[in-house]
Amino acid sequence: MAMGAAAAASTCTRPASPGLARRRVRAQATSSWAGGAEALVRSGAVRAVRPRDAAEALGGEGFRLLDVRPEWERARASVRGSVHVPLFVGDDDMGPVTLLKKWVHLGYIGLWTGQAFTKMNERFVDDVAAAVDGSKDAKLLVACGEGLRSLIAVRMLHDDGYRNLAWLAGGFSKCADGDFADVEGESKLQYATIGGASYIFLQILLFLGVVK
Repeated sequence: MAMGAAAAASTCTRPASPGLARRRVRAQATSSWAGGAEALVRSGAVRAVRPRDAAEALGGEGFRLLDVRPEWERARASVRGSVHVPLFVGDDDMGPVTLLKKWVHLGYIGLWTGQAFTKMNERFVDDVAAAVDGSKDAKLLVACGEGLRSLIAVRMLHDDGYRNLAWLAGGFSKCADGDFADVEGESKLQYATIGGASYIFLQILLFLGVVK
């Protein structure tokens, strides 16, 4: 009986594989990034900028727009001259577990939204540093489609020592025509996150004049 209990205890306390442990830590860290960034915004350490006020921040105050959306969203619509460093990138892993996750993602999310299966860009902070020539004093207005990914990015950059950060509140989805003067791409900036079946539905609504 004692040996059985010892064996059970040994099984329970056996450490997880290094790969599994890293993924678990990364998932836990990612889930806390946004909450930590919200605290930074509430405290004033990071400034919240509404899309309608972005032009003043970019033109009058010298901020640079940092677009952290994945490439396929940016390809639909982007602000000319903005810095692009994706927070999430396509996951090209072809292992059985990842393939299963991709199938589930496609069925529940991908077909409707057009979003690809992604993983966090592990070089994100380094890529931002390269884009701003290593200056931690760079004034960056961080933006994404709906505001959540940019919150995560803001927290990561703040933890890395950046102190002149602003966050585009609500993301590009909250902007109106004219908030950003120089937009390029096939879509309106506020619709660039929408894809898949949702994009087809949006085109029907646009054609019928239900939305503009």
